[in-house]
Amino acid sequence: MNVAAALMLVLSARTVTLEDAERSAEEHLPQVLVAHANTEAGVARTEQARSPLLPQVKIDGAYDRTTGNHVQKPGRPTTLSNSWDAFNWWSGSATASLLLWDFGQALNRWHAAEARAVGLGDTEVATRLEALANARLAFFRARAQKALVVVAQETLANQQRHLDQIQGFVEAGTRPQIDLAQGRADVAESRVQLIGAQNGYVLGRASLNQAMGITGDTDYDVADQMLGPVPGEDGPVDTLIDEAVHARPDIASLSAQVRAQELTAKAARGGYFPTLSLVAGAADAGLYLFGKTVPNQPFPPLSYGMTWNVFGGLRLEWPVFQGFLTRGQVREADASLAGLRAQRDGLVQQVWVAVQQAAAAVRAAKEALVAAREVLTNANERLRLAEGRYEAGAGSVIELGDAQLQATRAAAQEVGAEYDLSNARAQLALALALR
Repeated sequence: MNVAAALMLVLSARTVTLEDAERSAEEHLPQVLVAHANTEAGVARTEQARSPLLPQVKIDGAYDRTTGNHVQKPGRPTTLSNSWDAFNWWSGSATASLLLWDFGQALNRWHAAEARAVGLGDTEVATRLEALANARLAFFRARAQKALVVVAQETLANQQRHLDQIQGFVEAGTRPQIDLAQGRADVAESRVQLIGAQNGYVLGRASLNQAMGITGDTDYDVADQMLGPVPGEDGPVDTLIDEAVHARPDIASLSAQVRAQELTAKAARGGYFPTLSLVAGAADAGLYLFGKTVPNQPFPPLSYGMTWNVFGGLRLEWPVFQGFLTRGQVREADASLAGLRAQRDGLVQQVWVAVQQAAAAVRAAKEALVAAREVLTNANERLRLAEGRYEAGAGSVIELGDAQLQATRAAAQEVGAEYDLSNARAQLALALALR
């Protein structure tokens, strides 16, 4: 399914769920597609690195239109004179070779390519997990913006109800005119807050589109979903860290790269030693043109026709001195290996910090959500009492406005606490390499 089709499917549903966002990110996000292409390229490079270990067969053919003049050599005079006469010269050869032993150069390069391909596969997994995490975070941000729109709408409706009530009291003469002015100001401010919340929701869905890897409008809603508990989020942090170190694909990728570089260093050291190969071949050359001789040639008749030869044997190649090329390659391989090992150690340290931070954030967010809901309950009760006091003539419009403002803030605080909890759980899932 292409991007446009996926987008139409999403928009036709009118509501994007968390599962929709995750699936779209895995299927369409450019970073994921690039990581998959890199994995495929790594597998292809493995095939290339294996090729020197397999038999090599080469066929050559040539046709020349050439003169037949003999080279004059000292002490060997000839009576033949140079001529511009040209002849058809045909030649062909077939050569086969097989590497017998090169002190591990080709074999180690092959296994190094295999290890790098494994590392690229782990990198692809890590990219997919990061894409899932980003899609989740963008989804929860959009959901929070949607919830703030609902809060703003409810606040506006409540303020409009208060204004209608105040207008009735003012017309009846039981309340001063200033209460009506305050009520109108509160309604206008609530409209401004609603416009801001709606705009934030549009921007949140635009960011969600980007996280899902699709291009299109934002004419859809996001579902009211939160991320469920992460396995082990209430357990010991040390246990979570151990699980993360063993499960993280980015650590596995660096470990595979370290293994590949170790093999590369071994292959480089093999360059100090000779290479032994088995070779065989056949060649054929002469003046025949598809079995026919070329007439009117200055050579004796015995030299007409094609001449064939075959050969076979062993070939030993030993580049004894290449200007310290091998030594430089070995030093480069060793230095790269040391750098990769340091990167892996640094990543393990980052995982420790990431898991500790995410676990602490989850626990704090859970407690904050409980507190936010308690605040909201009390704020709503205060608003109910303030409305009753104002209706009975015992309360002021300032008391009513303060109670409404407190209720609105408490509702927004609950939305923020829910977002913080889902965000922290998404970060913890990413740190633990959980889908």
